[in-house]
Amino acid sequence: MLRSIRGGSGTLDFSRALQTVEALFARRDRPWALAGAAALSAYGLSRATQDLDFIAELEVQEELVEGLEAVGYRTLHRSAGYSNHLHADAAGGRLDFVYVRGETSRRLFEACRTSSFSGRPVRVPRPEHLAAMKVQAMKNDPDRRLQDLADVRFLLGLPGIDEEEVRGYFERAGLLRDFHEIKRSD
Repeated sequence: MLRSIRGGSGTLDFSRALQTVEALFARRDRPWALAGAAALSAYGLSRATQDLDFIAELEVQEELVEGLEAVGYRTLHRSAGYSNHLHADAAGGRLDFVYVRGETSRRLFEACRTSSFSGRPVRVPRPEHLAAMKVQAMKNDPDRRLQDLADVRFLLGLPGIDEEEVRGYFERAGLLRDFHEIKRSD
């Protein structure tokens, strides 16, 4: 079970935040999926988190950001690949989005599975795609390395995972040494 962290002014209400995001995506009928700790929980890894992470198509970014701001979220960062949003009310929480396009978008969303999160059916990427996001996060922010390596180690232990595909993500990111470190520790 995914656990939230209680902050000084309250706790992220996963159900409320998820409902907000669902409503914004329902307007466009475009695919989206959970990522981060919430998606990992669908595969059995429970850990504390203070935010919700999502994947969306780049084409919806403008409308999504406007919609989040209209319901009280402040945009903390926005680039072509990412956006981060924080609600003044802690129950609204922090929402982080990864944006994908083209072939990456098609492959990722076609392979998603449905899981339950906060009592709602949601789409989550296959484990290999979650590992790819973890690898990219490590490349972009080396301070995340230890937690992300632990998450990838967990994913590599799932039955049926394509280890060579995951290895390829490490190799393309120039982090093959980290992949070998995970394999040595098994």
